[in-house]
Amino acid sequence: MAASLSQEETEIVVIGSGIGGLSCASLLARYGFKVVVCESHSIPGGAAHGFEYQGFKFDSGPSLYSGLSYSPSPNPLKQVLDAIGEDVTWLTYDTWGCRLPEGDFNTVVGKDQFCEVLQKLRGNQAVAEWRKLQQVMQPLAEAVNAFPPTALRSDLGAAITTMKFLPSLAWHTPNILKLLNPFSEIMNGVVEDDFIRNWLDLLCFLLSGLPANGTIAAEMAFMFAEWYKPGVVLDYPVGGSSALVEALVRGLRKHGGELKLKAHVEQVIVENNRAVGVLLRGNKIIKASKAVISNASVWDTLKLLPTEAVSTSFRKQRQNTPECDSFMHLHLGIDASNLPSDLACHYIVVNDWDKGINAPQNVIVMSIPSVLDPNLAPPGKHVIHVYTPGNEPYSLWQGMDRKSKEYEQQKAARAEVMWQALERVIPDIRSRCEVTLVGTPLTHQHFLRRHHGSYGPAIKAGVDLFPGATTPLPGLLCCGDSTFPGIGLPAVAASGAIAANTLAPIDKHLAMLKDIGF
Repeated sequence: MAASLSQEETEIVVIGSGIGGLSCASLLARYGFKVVVCESHSIPGGAAHGFEYQGFKFDSGPSLYSGLSYSPSPNPLKQVLDAIGEDVTWLTYDTWGCRLPEGDFNTVVGKDQFCEVLQKLRGNQAVAEWRKLQQVMQPLAEAVNAFPPTALRSDLGAAITTMKFLPSLAWHTPNILKLLNPFSEIMNGVVEDDFIRNWLDLLCFLLSGLPANGTIAAEMAFMFAEWYKPGVVLDYPVGGSSALVEALVRGLRKHGGELKLKAHVEQVIVENNRAVGVLLRGNKIIKASKAVISNASVWDTLKLLPTEAVSTSFRKQRQNTPECDSFMHLHLGIDASNLPSDLACHYIVVNDWDKGINAPQNVIVMSIPSVLDPNLAPPGKHVIHVYTPGNEPYSLWQGMDRKSKEYEQQKAARAEVMWQALERVIPDIRSRCEVTLVGTPLTHQHFLRRHHGSYGPAIKAGVDLFPGATTPLPGLLCCGDSTFPGIGLPAVAASGAIAANTLAPIDKHLAMLKDIGF
């Protein structure tokens, strides 16, 4: 006999506790809604969660942050934290290491130091081109920051919540139109030097999973505003990425919201052509009187919807959304004895520009956050995270048994490029390891419940736009990296805020903006 159904009621259910889902839910709670977040994993945070293993505290995903250590900030994630009255302790730094075909060097965020790098590598003409690009990007950066993303909503109320920013927007109208096009259109008009073009492709890929010809110019304008201005710093949260997740969870609970862990959503419940709740594994129903909001990917959200709930054309369109590749990961706990004291927190490795920036295993990112926050590792140790950022093909792993010998052999083979990259920074790294964890696209798919373990949609600027928060199914909204503005922590926080704002009374939305200084 099937287990009997149990049922509870709330106003809003959020599916998934990624940064987008938590940003959305915590803001909804601040607005006074009764909100429940259902997370399948035992740990909140989605791709940004942290975990501890044998005394080492690891970041599972992003570890490069900026615009979070001051207020008011153009970073939507900081705006959400300010709105819910939460924060973490931030450590700041300005240097990251590069291991490129041209050689090994450190670069510093800010207005001028990269010009010193260019002078050494490429000469006066390259410096002149970079300075010209900075001039071109300055008004675009001003345009992208002309109003806070937290002022946006996906209903007619947006005309009111964005009204005070309209004069500024009108002034920036020509540049705003440019922001919607691929960044390559701006780059091609200014930059001829091959190294600068490769460098910009790299930055675009790290931001969006696509090179310059697929990355919307707004993302690069935001990055230029954050990285290439006087006095800028990068940020790292004390306690790692989990501290950032915990701040959002605190804000959610402080305002009366609820987080349910190990609460796997099996289906969105649809009645009378409206999303009215979710069915959890274990025959538990949570009814939602106002809305269901999915923080799952575009493909995983479709799996939750009954066949008849949306049209065949909508389902086919969303299912055919192009996807970025997945990841390989190394999480290492090492003996730090006699290592140089000037290790950087982050290193970027590019093996071959000619292969294309998004070629499999061509770019490797390394993070050693314990150089900033020693408490992430036991005394005398370091914690290291190495990953291939959205360039590992899922097709190489599809159908493999994660318990098979074949899988273990392929893990070792495909991880080798990460070891080799790390040896360019710590030559004897293999002999220092006390903890070694290797992650694959199947790891991503399994633990994060992500379609193909993907980085997210590969929606090219100038070809299509990320869908908005609303859907054709009444009562169902979406947020996260499959929703406007797209991939990356600032973008998913903005998407969560937009979804929350869409449901909020306009007066409460305006009050929130006033409270955070806008």
